[in-house]
Amino acid sequence: MVTFPGSTSGTVWAVPESLSTLGRRLAGELGGGPAGEIVERCLINTWATSMSWGALAGEGPGGLSDGFSGGPSGGLTRGLPGGVSSGPAHGLAAGVSNTSSEVFVKTGDIPAMWLRDSTAQVRPYLAVATDPEIGDVLVGVSRRQIRCVLQDPYANAFNDGPTGAHGEPGDLPAPGDWVWERKYELDSLCAPLQLAYAIRRATGREDHLDEAFHRAAWLIVRLWRAEQSHAHSPYRFVRPSGPFAGDSLPLNGHGAAVGWTGMTWSGFRPSDDACAYGYPVPANALASASLHGLAELAAAVFDDTELAHECWRLADEIDAGILAHAVTEIDGAAVLAYEVDGLGSALLCDDANLPSLLSLPLSGWCAPEDPLYRATRRFALSEANPSYFSGSYASGVGSTHTPDRHIWPLAIATAGLTGDAGEAARALETLAATTAGTGLMHESFHVDAPGRFTREWFGWANAMFCELALEVCGGGVRHFFPVHPRALPGGSGVGGGVA
Repeated sequence: MVTFPGSTSGTVWAVPESLSTLGRRLAGELGGGPAGEIVERCLINTWATSMSWGALAGEGPGGLSDGFSGGPSGGLTRGLPGGVSSGPAHGLAAGVSNTSSEVFVKTGDIPAMWLRDSTAQVRPYLAVATDPEIGDVLVGVSRRQIRCVLQDPYANAFNDGPTGAHGEPGDLPAPGDWVWERKYELDSLCAPLQLAYAIRRATGREDHLDEAFHRAAWLIVRLWRAEQSHAHSPYRFVRPSGPFAGDSLPLNGHGAAVGWTGMTWSGFRPSDDACAYGYPVPANALASASLHGLAELAAAVFDDTELAHECWRLADEIDAGILAHAVTEIDGAAVLAYEVDGLGSALLCDDANLPSLLSLPLSGWCAPEDPLYRATRRFALSEANPSYFSGSYASGVGSTHTPDRHIWPLAIATAGLTGDAGEAARALETLAATTAGTGLMHESFHVDAPGRFTREWFGWANAMFCELALEVCGGGVRHFFPVHPRALPGGSGVGGGVA
């Protein structure tokens, strides 16, 4: 049994044979180099350290209303079309008959489940999802994500049950007992939609696409629609004290002013850092692609044409907002900004955390050869991007979330996954050579000294390394995820003649 830092024998799951076989196959195809030596270890990392059958929810105090403390008004959930009810009356989500069918995925060294991270951590397992044991676990992750969304769609991270634990106990409004942290991150709500769609594509299963999922889907779409006009939003986030008090949003937690763009607002980035401007472009692009995937599920699984058409309308408005407000110019080339506010301000940078500008093709929003993306990519991977660093061991994109001159394996893997075959192979080699002997991916490392890193191992980054290895070996899992029609072969693209 492989052991990992911080794991305990009481929580280690036995690794299925299909997963071990995949790891051995990848190691063999990668040869005897560093990547081949660590790929199996990275592949089983989340399975062996971070997954457990979800704790019994019972009829926990407060249920959904508890999770919505300070949250959205009833207008988001009342009167949902197609017979979709407003939400569970108690802690147990309707449509989930047994909590033992849910899987809780902690994000490594933090005992909480991030919606975004949990989807990213299990992406490589889709390669063997036809194994019923793997498929059951993926469905269990999806069901737990949906329970979390129905508890509080504005929250980004959740406990394994109504434990009352919070990352920062003083946050206002006080999160519900299910909620570890209540930072509203647009991309977090994309994650359950993305995983549910991918499970169906990879396995043909639809047992996770139940009444609870249908209600959560409507809730997400209505929230995104409401947040197109953030001035009327009930959402607030204030962290009154402590070392992370700077996470508080301005204007008493409501966030800086924004104008109408057609995009939907977010308080925080996928790095969990506050947005400078309220419309993060990569997250809106991911939402648009996710809406196209949800429209397909709405029509094919639920026969809900109203939901499908609402998804298409909202995606079109988001796309129009991106192209009207987020396209700017650098050195004569049209590129996308990272964030805008609809009032004329734009943030020109990219961040390592996904979704990013660099990851737009991986998000399914555009093709890798799209002219607007190509120009944006050149900017993101250059010193014009204030988060880009180059050193004696590696170069890549970092984040305001980590120290200066630290770059993230997530971004190195993303550059490989969105580049050509040579770029993918070089990215894999760089990642394998910069683990500082740990054999696992870190959150970030210093470009001149890989032994200076943050987090001894990072489940999301381990999964990204494995997804890149799958691609290099001729596999990959991206084809299971939603793709915007314009990113498909023969599509119109998003760049047009602007590059």
